[in-house]
Amino acid sequence: MVSRIGAVGFLALGLVIGALAAGARPSGADEEAVGSLADGRTGKIHFGSQTPAGYFALARRESSPSVVVFGTLRLPPPSASRVPAMVIAHGSAGVDQREGWWADTLTGLGMATFMVDSFTPRGIGQTATDQSRLSTAANVADALAALRLLGTHPRIDPQRIGVIGFSKGGQVVLYTALEPFRRAVIDDDAHFAAHVALYPYCNDWYTAARVTGAPMLLLLGGRDDYTPADACRGYAEWFKSAGADPTVIVYPNAYHDFDDASRPRFERALVTGKHCEGLVDLDQFTAKIRSTGQVITEPVGRYFRDCLTRGATVGGDAEARRRAPEDVGAFLRRVFGL
Repeated sequence: MVSRIGAVGFLALGLVIGALAAGARPSGADEEAVGSLADGRTGKIHFGSQTPAGYFALARRESSPSVVVFGTLRLPPPSASRVPAMVIAHGSAGVDQREGWWADTLTGLGMATFMVDSFTPRGIGQTATDQSRLSTAANVADALAALRLLGTHPRIDPQRIGVIGFSKGGQVVLYTALEPFRRAVIDDDAHFAAHVALYPYCNDWYTAARVTGAPMLLLLGGRDDYTPADACRGYAEWFKSAGADPTVIVYPNAYHDFDDASRPRFERALVTGKHCEGLVDLDQFTAKIRSTGQVITEPVGRYFRDCLTRGATVGGDAEARRRAPEDVGAFLRRVFGL
């Protein structure tokens, strides 16, 4: 069994092709996707998405294989008005107890939650040990397709739909604020109204001339040696310079996966990009090394492989696990007027 290690999706600029796990049959492959939730349904919902070969392929709007994925929609008790909603983007171990715990927390705040599974429908168990199994661009496409779908539900306010994610899912949270990705999936002005990223990978910055400008919250571990906080502070500053509204909170004694109930442990097999410094322009489709400005030439993936190392600490922190729901709740109350 693969332990829940929120892993990163940074290999080779995400240009690797998402391949199905050997011998696995995609769950729900024969299910029909719904294009609208006007009937007010909840529970397990299949919807259409795509599997782009990588980040550049998504931003360029290249033709990608279509796929039917699914998510689980939960609604809070009935109210007189429409409710806000949060799309939940999982980490590299797939949907696990963490995602369910956060769904309970957010529903308790009076919000709908849509927990998207990007792995099972594609026949993938996990990518923690091999990120080349699926480019994180596919997770980004799924989250944006989920946003488009949720806006059709009669109980959900289409202007108050946000996204929350963890590690790999945290990347999804940040990247869905970049207009080249959003426009690749959504052909109108719909965008996430709030972005909440827990311990995302930030060493490689994906940038664009335009961002959605929606408020962002980054919750980071001060001792995170897997996806270090300093790189995320810098990335948040870039988002601010681009017109976004980021808030960064660092829990000083916390490691990666600080919202987990397990004790921290060192995992030698984990691949980390904590020494990488990529700066990727999604408008010009170029890449540089941030610290030097050196252009990364073909094969562009070589740099992003050579800067990888192994070994990182993952596990929970009691103080961060207590504070994170409080900080997320305060942020969403402010943004959504809960």
